[in-house]
Amino acid sequence: MTIDSETRLFLELEERYSAHNYHPLDVVLSRGEGAFVFDVEGRRYLDCLAAYSAVNQGHCHPRIVAAMRRQLERLTLTSRAFRNDRFGPLCEKLTKLCGYDKALLMNSGAEAVETAIKAARKWGYEVKGIADGEARIAVFDANFHGRTSTIVGFSTDVQSRRGFGPFAPGFDVYPYGSHSELRAALESGLSKTTCAVLVEPIQGEAGVIVPPADFLKGLRALCDEHEILLICDEIQSGLGRAGSLFAHTLAGIRADAVTIGKALSGGVYPVSAFLADDAVMAVFTPGTHGSTYGGNPLACAAAEAALDVLVDEGLIEKSRILGEHALRTLRAAELRVVRELRGAGLWLGIELHAEAGGARRYCEELQARGILAKETHTHTIRVAPPLVITREELDEALATFIDVLRGH
Repeated sequence: MTIDSETRLFLELEERYSAHNYHPLDVVLSRGEGAFVFDVEGRRYLDCLAAYSAVNQGHCHPRIVAAMRRQLERLTLTSRAFRNDRFGPLCEKLTKLCGYDKALLMNSGAEAVETAIKAARKWGYEVKGIADGEARIAVFDANFHGRTSTIVGFSTDVQSRRGFGPFAPGFDVYPYGSHSELRAALESGLSKTTCAVLVEPIQGEAGVIVPPADFLKGLRALCDEHEILLICDEIQSGLGRAGSLFAHTLAGIRADAVTIGKALSGGVYPVSAFLADDAVMAVFTPGTHGSTYGGNPLACAAAEAALDVLVDEGLIEKSRILGEHALRTLRAAELRVVRELRGAGLWLGIELHAEAGGARRYCEELQARGILAKETHTHTIRVAPPLVITREELDEALATFIDVLRGH
């Protein structure tokens, strides 16, 4: 693909002055509106990544931008040393919408997961009665919960782990999609020290891996049986992406605690949260946890507007309907290069056969045709457009995906 001069200038600046910890497509974006983004050369693209679900409400949604603009002129940061008039109203809206007693606001998704880990351990010591320093958390292979040193320590992805140890102890990794090994471990005595199960209801970074229908129900039953917290990481899967407010509820269960982020701000400002009932959240007392920027007025204004957009515009139900349509359309195409199609809501994983030569070259061809998508784990294309996408826009995109995957 030919690179224009202005684009090349930005690529050279990035190559020279930025750490090389990403391998993005060679497109330089300068503007976004709804489901579309525009590069520095003026070309328009349909965004089929939505910043890993952070832009569920679309780029620069006018209601969210207006709320941010109003708040920018009033008050942006106080720290939690003082109270502000945006914090309480957001916590009320968030907890009532999500069905939990309390919210603890942070900034990034990884911070929300770190908060969940701290809460689980403290609950394990103070409520379950685990001996100090002995609490363990069950996690699953191919997980992605963030990039902090604690979190990558229980990743099974070699690239994420290599060179960053030594790692924090206390995590046990089990196969995703099956609870038989976890059950055996708990029944052999590990239940006495296991305080939590941390799981993605759908694994996003791994390639939109949807577990068997009985997986989450089985985890819920094990947690109930052994007095263990079930914590669902809904940072990518939640807030409408999977066609439900939370992906884990599609299995007919309720988690003891949830982490959310990304779309919580509509993609305009980092906001995340740990949600739980009083029985769990009570372990946090003044001085035990905090964040200077967590719950700042600007973040709260963005999050309130982002939640309102999700509800008022019916984006969660829209995600379910359009997602089912997208899966039907792609399956009906019977694409020979496709090994497996997976999805929930407007969140699809197109896994290609190894002989197809990797997913990146297809993403580059899609880019040339005005669609931005990104590969993961070499052979899978993730498809996650903003939930504001129309049926007509989606159909045009699906036709292009089919054409590219057929090799035309």
